[in-house]
Amino acid sequence: MNTTPAPEAAPAWEELVTAALLGTDRRTPPGTGPAREAPVALLDAAAVETVRRRAGLRPARAVERPEPAPEDTRPALPGAAARRLGLLLADRAGGGGSGRRGTAPDLMELLPQWLAAANAHGYAAPAPLLPALLDAARGRTDLRPAALRFAGPRAVWLARLNQDWRFALRATPGAGAALPRPEDRERVRRLWQEGLFAERVALLAAIRAREPAAARELLAATWATERAEDRLMFLDSLRTGLGAPDEPFLEQALADRSRNVRATAAELLSALPESALAGRMAARASACVAVDRTADTPTITVEAPHECDPSMERDGVVPKAPAGRGERSWWLGQLVEAAPLGAWPGRLGGRTPAEIVALPVADDWQAELHAAWCRAAVRQRDAAWARALLGSPSAPEAGGPGAVSLAERAKLLGTLEAGERAEWVAGFIAAHGLSEAFQLLGVCAVPWAAPLGRAVVDALNIARDAGSYPWSFSGVMGLAERCLDPAEASRLDGLLAVPDEPEDASPGAGGYWAEAFQRLVTTLRLRAAMLEELRPAQANG
Repeated sequence: MNTTPAPEAAPAWEELVTAALLGTDRRTPPGTGPAREAPVALLDAAAVETVRRRAGLRPARAVERPEPAPEDTRPALPGAAARRLGLLLADRAGGGGSGRRGTAPDLMELLPQWLAAANAHGYAAPAPLLPALLDAARGRTDLRPAALRFAGPRAVWLARLNQDWRFALRATPGAGAALPRPEDRERVRRLWQEGLFAERVALLAAIRAREPAAARELLAATWATERAEDRLMFLDSLRTGLGAPDEPFLEQALADRSRNVRATAAELLSALPESALAGRMAARASACVAVDRTADTPTITVEAPHECDPSMERDGVVPKAPAGRGERSWWLGQLVEAAPLGAWPGRLGGRTPAEIVALPVADDWQAELHAAWCRAAVRQRDAAWARALLGSPSAPEAGGPGAVSLAERAKLLGTLEAGERAEWVAGFIAAHGLSEAFQLLGVCAVPWAAPLGRAVVDALNIARDAGSYPWSFSGVMGLAERCLDPAEASRLDGLLAVPDEPEDASPGAGGYWAEAFQRLVTTLRLRAAMLEELRPAQANG
């Protein structure tokens, strides 16, 4: 029960506190004379005043008791898995702030994998661990989607009682209320017209995933009255299930008042190869790129646009080039990026993507042209063009004729199937080592396919034998701990011994490598145990 002290008791209490702080020799306690018994008198007066203060407290209005937490009907987490989750949340990994981590696994780095596996089984979170789980998600935004899914409806209930967990309310549309089903037209209409922005975004995304046409019609009904920043977010939801029926709406959005909305509409239309915008961009780009057959070797020639006319601007071409870029190359890159890749074989002599990319390009336009084709391949998810632009993973330039950066190579790899992606990265590592592989490894499916895992381990072993410190490869080693197939642990036992160090090796490097490999093996075995603990009881039996 909340209480408040009677105001008249405050002055006497303050005087007693002052006398105690200054000492009875310097300040006589109220109600007593100067004497040797003054300290005792002060304590007696304080005791009496304490009773008075407590007796004079006035009851405040009682706070209304919260509603009970909602039930979570999902199956309970197995006991061993619950204990494991407690350890992961406690973050009892060894090591400290120094560069040497020791052999203990980094438990918090395994939490995302554990949550993904638990969610795949559909388990409910143990109630006693929900506060620690929400605390972990509060400190790491990357954990929040999986943590909130695992926490279930009780996360929202707890978030209403603790300001530190308010992110759960922001991340949960309707603060935990279920979104209406698409067929419930009246509830959909009411939430769309009256809901908060986050609720409306979630509603549009949910309907788009099930009934793309219904979501588009819902958005079209209020499009003219939406704010520019809201129109941009809503338009982005059309990426899901994008198809030819969306073209008329997106064509109208090309005339939007907002430049960002126009650019997004143009990007979406360019991803539809049969759209009118894609045809217009193909015609513009084709007018700029051709094959010169009069040369000894067929050569691509480029004549970049001389102006950016209003029709180009309407179709999403940004007229003003960034600092350091020429206007004509800037316009050319945008046209080629937005043109359907399927138009180029017919324009360039019936050649395949690999044959087109292999052609020389006149007047130093190759880098600009190939970079635009890279962006087009990523946007249009064209694996054939991605393969051509990536080239062989063992090529001396380490990335093909069009992939001029690791970031571009990683994006191109994302268009390939998981197995092909892993095989390409494995070949890259075998040819070039690990120094540039970190970003490429990040786009590979987990757990890594066997050829990729072997390539990473072999490269780490070569680096160890070279006598360098393992810290230069700490990023890759951390990825290996989280991404190697746990079944590979037994194959690594031979790397746990401290190797003989060559004369030119860094002092003590062998011991550090043995420690790093021990941590890798321990982590892989821990991941295997985690997955086993999460298996339902009948599966374990």
